[in-house]
Amino acid sequence: MDPLVNSSRDQNAIAVAAPPLGALTHSVPTVDFSPAEIVRHRLGLWRGVHVETIQLISHQRFEYTFKHKHHLLVAIEDGSRFDGELLVEGLATSTGRGCSHKLIFVPAGRRFFGWQSPRQLTRSICLYVDPATVAVDPNCRFDEAELQPRMLFEDSGLWQTVAKLKSQIGNSNPSAGLYAEALGGILAHELLGLHRATPELRQIHRGGLAVWQQRRIIEFIEARLADNVSLHALAQVVRLSPYHFVRCFKQSFGVPPHRYLTAKRIDRAKTLLASPRRSITEIALDLGFSTSSSFSAAFRGIAGQTPTSYRRMLE
Repeated sequence: MDPLVNSSRDQNAIAVAAPPLGALTHSVPTVDFSPAEIVRHRLGLWRGVHVETIQLISHQRFEYTFKHKHHLLVAIEDGSRFDGELLVEGLATSTGRGCSHKLIFVPAGRRFFGWQSPRQLTRSICLYVDPATVAVDPNCRFDEAELQPRMLFEDSGLWQTVAKLKSQIGNSNPSAGLYAEALGGILAHELLGLHRATPELRQIHRGGLAVWQQRRIIEFIEARLADNVSLHALAQVVRLSPYHFVRCFKQSFGVPPHRYLTAKRIDRAKTLLASPRRSITEIALDLGFSTSSSFSAAFRGIAGQTPTSYRRMLE
């Protein structure tokens, strides 16, 4: 069974933590699917990587095609077909009838095409990686790597990263975007390793952030606790690439940026909860959470209790 993506954006699509950068608000790459109405999908969009979950809703015959400057990785969760063909430019055509739990990799600029008469309603995940903006170590020269196509293969490491990115779709925690961007960088490194295309890396400094960098990051985050801060924006504050920033930040603060930012929001929430005049919903919205339930989940994860329980403890 082959994965397909609806090129149209229906009302079921969910944009998550979309970066406030104009370059990312232009056309979003997708596999074109015909007929378009037989698929439903959800979307997670972050700098350098975006994810679509695909669910077929009809057993009728269909076709699909894709060619873009982004790399495409397809993870087929469930799928089989009565008949069909799958072609990735540079590889032999596949006519196999079962492909559940398989991966397909289509490098940027290669054509992905196929048709099928499905035996079951396919579920798959499509990940689109922008070589120019994904948060990968610049010394790897990911944007220059000559990655090769792969057809219906298995890789447990890639599958785990795909699952983690999928789990961030619809995540209303304002720190989710930082985590997804970092996962995009991990995915890029895994693709390099998969194709053994990693060039020799120059020796780089592996220490933490300098004192001035730590101070600027703390000030920047404290002033933007209610914002969806991107990994790219944080890295720019201290003049580092996103990849090096994540490494240095964790060495200096002991946790990744998204966890630090969530902890700071919860610290601010504890202060706000001391005032009975503010409702929990108001506090959640003031700190960038889209719902009180997502705020409560984050609060419990950090403080070990709900905001309501914490407030009662202060009375």
